Amino acid sequence: MQIVTDRGMDLSAEQWTGLDNVHLVPLLLTLDGKTYRSGVDIQPDEFYRLLARTESYPTTSQPSAGDFAELYRTLAKDDPEILSVHISSGLSGTLNAARQGAQMVPEARVTFVDSLTLSGPQGWQVEAAARAAKAGWDKDRIVDLLAVIAAATETIFTLDELRYLVHGGRISHMKGLLASLLQIRPVIGVSKDEGVYYQRGQARTFKRALRTLVDVLAHQFGEGAHLRVQVMHAQNPAGAEELRSLLAERFDCHFLPVATIAPVLGAHTGPTLVGVGCAPEAIFAGLPWEAGR
Repeated sequence: MQIVTDRGMDLSAEQWTGLDNVHLVPLLLTLDGKTYRSGVDIQPDEFYRLLARTESYPTTSQPSAGDFAELYRTLAKDDPEILSVHISSGLSGTLNAARQGAQMVPEARVTFVDSLTLSGPQGWQVEAAARAAKAGWDKDRIVDLLAVIAAATETIFTLDELRYLVHGGRISHMKGLLASLLQIRPVIGVSKDEGVYYQRGQARTFKRALRTLVDVLAHQFGEGAHLRVQVMHAQNPAGAEELRSLLAERFDCHFLPVATIAPVLGAHTGPTLVGVGCAPEAIFAGLPWEAGR
């Protein structure tokens, strides 16, 4: 069985090790009139260098149905069983494009999973699916596992400037404008029922927003909880390190390597974003490929 996903997902280099059964369809971003395949034609460092030099805002677009059809057709020649795991349908039309693409390839048996999230937490589902497939799990069992991971995992972030989120329409323009005027830094989560952004807190400064983010997680999981944690950032390593320290003070953390979010995601947030994916470690502790990690 092969795993298909998109570039709305992030994994660290360490997590990618051995995942030769994962196949990526790129999302597209356009900046200053030039279109790039995120993670293929442009990497995060280059993207943020270009972003710093322009007054323009980047735009993004999903892959075409034809992009998915081409990949499904190629994979089906060797193995028609395909599990396609994608960025939240509440944030992107990518899953719908994948479904349309599969209709063009009747020889492929494609099962779809809406991750209801993005970035590192989407990557957790993709990695689990890939490693479970390698361990010989059947598709139904893997789909059930991904549902458990999705239900247990929180995706939450904050950022020091709102203009990219406002411009991209991911939050209310009125609320974004008001927050900018008041110098409010929102703490934003991804809802588990619709996979859309929603506000979980706010603070007057970025440093306080980081603490508010950790407070939200402490209220949800409890002080000292044993958590699987992955800190993510756009181009804010100092903020990521500060968040990691705050999490280590409050929880018993199994830290995964810090992940840099894909350019196509950074296009909607700008460089200041810092976030985290976390879930109870017990969800992963019994999985055979997690031993020693």
